[in-house]
Amino acid sequence: MENRMLTVVSGMDMVNITYLNFMAFQEEIAKEWAEELFKLASNLLAQNMSRAACLEKGYARLKLQLNPEGRIPVKNIFRMFSADRKRVETALENCNLPSGRNDSIPQEDFTSEVYNMFLNNICPRPELDHIFSEVGAKSRPYLTVEQMTEFINSKQRDPRLNEILYPPLKPEQVQLLVDKYEPNALLAQKGQISMEGFARYLNGEENSIIPPEKLDQSEDMTFPLSHYFINSSHNTYLTAGQLAGNSSVEMYKQVLLSGCRCIELDCWKGRTTDEEPVITHGFTMTTEISFKEVIEAIAECAFKTSPFPIILSFEI
Repeated sequence: MENRMLTVVSGMDMVNITYLNFMAFQEEIAKEWAEELFKLASNLLAQNMSRAACLEKGYARLKLQLNPEGRIPVKNIFRMFSADRKRVETALENCNLPSGRNDSIPQEDFTSEVYNMFLNNICPRPELDHIFSEVGAKSRPYLTVEQMTEFINSKQRDPRLNEILYPPLKPEQVQLLVDKYEPNALLAQKGQISMEGFARYLNGEENSIIPPEKLDQSEDMTFPLSHYFINSSHNTYLTAGQLAGNSSVEMYKQVLLSGCRCIELDCWKGRTTDEEPVITHGFTMTTEISFKEVIEAIAECAFKTSPFPIILSFEI
C-alpha cells in the first residue's frame, strides 16, 4: 500500500504547511502523478514568474472557480485581493461590476480587458504616468518605437554591461516588444505604444529581477567547494524559535528541495541507553526528533532538485 500513497505538501512557507494524502489503485499511476507534480512544483520559471504572469494566473483561477450557475462569485475576488476590502469594492464599481460579497459576475462580463481595468483601479501607478510623460508622451497618448528604444537603452539597461556581449536593443527588437505588449493592434502596427502597453511592458518578464535565461546553470561548477557561495541552513530542524520551538523532520526535506547544500544536525544521545539518538537544540525546551528519520529524509530528498554535494554539519 505504501507504494500507492502520494502526499502533496503545500503552504505559504516552509513552516505553515498542509498535507494532502492520496492513494492510487496502481503503483505505476501513483509514481506517474508524483513525477509530474514534482516537475510542476520545482519548475524554476514558475517560481520566478513575472508580476504579469502571476496576475494572469489569478485571472485563470477566477474564471475556473465558478458557482453552480456558471458565474464568478464576487467573494472569490475579495479572497484573492484580501488586503483592502473597500478598495476592491470601489474597483469593481468603477468597472460597472457587482460589488456585494454575495453577488456574482457573468463570465462574459469579466474579460481580460475588464480584469486589467480592475487591476489598474485597485493598484493605480501614478509614477508610471510621470515616466511615460517624461520619456516623450507629453502632448500625445503614445510613445514611438524610437522613444521606447531610447528609454530601454538609456534608462533600463545597466550601463556596466559589456556592449559586445550585451548589445543595446535595436528599433526592430523594440518593435517586437511593442507587438507583444501593446493591446491596440493599430497602434502597434504604427510602431506606437500606449500607456497601457508601456505599463504591461514594465511588468513583463523582460523586467524581472532575475532574467529568465539566468535561471539555467551558466557558471563553471568544476572548482572546489570553497570557490562558491552555498545556500546554508542553521538549526535546520526548527520550525520556530530556538528556545521553545517545535522540531520537525519535514524541515530537512523542505530546505533540501529549496536548494540548501549545507544543513545542520544537532545530535544528542537518547534518554536511555536503549534509545536511538535524537536531534534537538540542547538545554532548551525545543522538541526532539529521531536522528534515524532525519537521515532517511536527507537520503530521500538530497538530490531531487540539485546534483551538487551536501555538507552535513554535525554537532555532537
